[in-house]
Amino acid sequence: MTMKVLQTPDSQFEGLADWPYPPIYTMVDASSASDAVTLRVHHIDTGVGTSGETVLCMHGEPSWSYLYRKMIPRFVAAGHRVVAPDLIGFGRSDKPSETTDYTYERHVDWMTQWLVANDLKNLTLVCQDWGGLIGLRLVAAMPERFARVVAANTFLNTGDRPPSEAFMAWREYSQETPIFDVGKIMRGGCKVKPFADELRKAYDAPFPDDSYKAGARVFPTLVPISPESPSARENVEAWKSLRKFEKPFLTAFSDSDPVSAGGDRYFQREIPGCAGQAHTTITNAAHFLQEDAGEKFADVVNQFINTNKQTK
Repeated sequence: MTMKVLQTPDSQFEGLADWPYPPIYTMVDASSASDAVTLRVHHIDTGVGTSGETVLCMHGEPSWSYLYRKMIPRFVAAGHRVVAPDLIGFGRSDKPSETTDYTYERHVDWMTQWLVANDLKNLTLVCQDWGGLIGLRLVAAMPERFARVVAANTFLNTGDRPPSEAFMAWREYSQETPIFDVGKIMRGGCKVKPFADELRKAYDAPFPDDSYKAGARVFPTLVPISPESPSARENVEAWKSLRKFEKPFLTAFSDSDPVSAGGDRYFQREIPGCAGQAHTTITNAAHFLQEDAGEKFADVVNQFINTNKQTK
């Protein structure tokens, strides 16, 4: 059966606040999921990269690369190149129409193809939420392409310990709510209020109607919650690689996110590259710390890069 793929009209993204970046598209092969189907992965690429560093910003659910708009100018001002993709099903990337089109392993495959096609190297990964669930799989599989990692409000679940009550509540809500209101969900995941109408418009932009939301809706069910869950075994294997990752690894979790609370300590304990780093807690910020404290978060990343310059 051929996958039906939706593309959000470009008009949905016109006039968004603080988002001047032209779209760039990379085609990836989805033939493992359907017959002869290719998908467009969107990303932005900005900054001349005078520092020689490239910051890869990976978003989670139900956001898109717009989430990093407060941080990108600070990275560019520090001399860094910034690349920020949209996961399939989100932002300006293509959106398969059925929830069954989406699996964790397909997402990893699609983003692996995207990363290799763009030949991205010397990366500082900044990942949050599903940006870590997918991004850390890329690090585990291709550590040679990554110079550093910053993990924020994320994890790489193997299903060997119960997920938080907050996550299970979110998982249940995502499947049972009759209206999956993305702008409202984004507002609920932020601490700083009010949440401006222009922000709701920007986060609603990728989804003109419910038919575009299959990926956003199904994502919470793809997180492994038991050792028998799909992708639990693959994540166990990924952890074997991460436990050998000795390059700089920083945790920068927020102080008000019940979903990921405590995950930073696990990273610090298990990943060698965490040793001796200035792990930090971003204060006055909830799950979407890029919204609540984006400038502060960006400064932490810039300092981390400066403190951990590569030796030539």
